[in-house]
Amino acid sequence: MFDIERIEKQTIDLVREVGRFIKEQRAQFDTSKIEHKGLHDYVSYVDKGSERQLVDGLSRILPGSGFIVEENTAGHSTEDDIWIIDPLDGTTNFLHNVYPFAISVALQHKGELALGIVYELGRDELFHSAGNGAFCNGKPISASAAPDLEQSLIVTGFPISKYGRLDGHVATVKEIVLHSQGIRRTGSAASDLAYVACGRFDGYFEYGLNPWDVAAGAFIAQQAGAIVRDYRGGTDYLFGGEILAASKNVYPRLLEILKKEMF
Repeated sequence: MFDIERIEKQTIDLVREVGRFIKEQRAQFDTSKIEHKGLHDYVSYVDKGSERQLVDGLSRILPGSGFIVEENTAGHSTEDDIWIIDPLDGTTNFLHNVYPFAISVALQHKGELALGIVYELGRDELFHSAGNGAFCNGKPISASAAPDLEQSLIVTGFPISKYGRLDGHVATVKEIVLHSQGIRRTGSAASDLAYVACGRFDGYFEYGLNPWDVAAGAFIAQQAGAIVRDYRGGTDYLFGGEILAASKNVYPRLLEILKKEMF
């Protein structure tokens, strides 16, 4: 039986446990053990260790489930229940001891997202949803009610590769700077989406992403009332490599700018 309430509770407990491990390792982190996955793309023993803990624990919570993971401690899967995991979203922040960085865990059940958990370690905030609204540390949250872009605060990220679209991205940033209260860059996609969900940011956009970067946060943001799409206004944000998430009044203008500058 697929008992989402049980799965959510047990997964939250597991994520908090792994979060304690990450905080302990950050306090005594050995920078000599940093590995390079690619240009400007780093991984540490903390990423790999926390992912193994998550995979082991989630396999016990939901036996027979599959995994889509960042650090390849488990293979991709075609199972009905698939966990989509980023054990440490914001690794570069972590390496420099700068917050935010977060654990991101999502569960896809029969092709649809059913659970999202983002645990931002700096503020000890655990954002979660099992399809019944969105919550932070158990308290309900909702996307902002900003009336328009001019009265909004927007967040984005910059690619660590795939620089071919960078000019369009910079042009988008310029347009938003000129017509909003400002734009920020935190370094953690999962945290950005969680902050859209709770109304701290009114919109978020980024390209060059992977499903583990956005799955949990996108689901939580949707459950909080935000609109989540790709840059063309479609629904291919999970595997399409680009995402726009915004409150309902800010979304139309952001989408208009992205369509103009990115294509």
